[in-house]
Amino acid sequence: QMIRPFRAETERYGHYSVAGESVWEHPFLWGSKRTGPDLARVGGRYSDDWHRAHLINPRDVVPESNMPSFPWLETNVLSGELTGKKLALFRDHFGVPYTDADIQGASEAVKGKTELDALVAYLQSLGHALK
Repeated sequence: QMIRPFRAETERYGHYSVAGESVWEHPFLWGSKRTGPDLARVGGRYSDDWHRAHLINPRDVVPESNMPSFPWLETNVLSGELTGKKLALFRDHFGVPYTDADIQGASEAVKGKTELDALVAYLQSLGHALK
């Protein structure tokens, strides 16, 4: 998302978002309304265990949090049935650089993982697209 580059915000959250970081997002997720914390640089800031606890019950790690809990993410298991097809679609229609090996191994790579596993992996990836 596009975050306004105010000095205080960049000191708190790091460099503001730039277009190249969102090049593979379809649809683009940019916005200018600040409703919650800036997640653009959250990858690597907290451990996987912290993210898991925070998503299951945010008040366990941030007592004053008003974020809702998402406990079902821990029990919703991915089948991986359509994952390869999704990667192929993004490669063929949007130019995302997935390889044939990525697409062929996609179902097995996510099979048995939970929605919580997937969301934590996504959060940990944020802020690492550009150096």
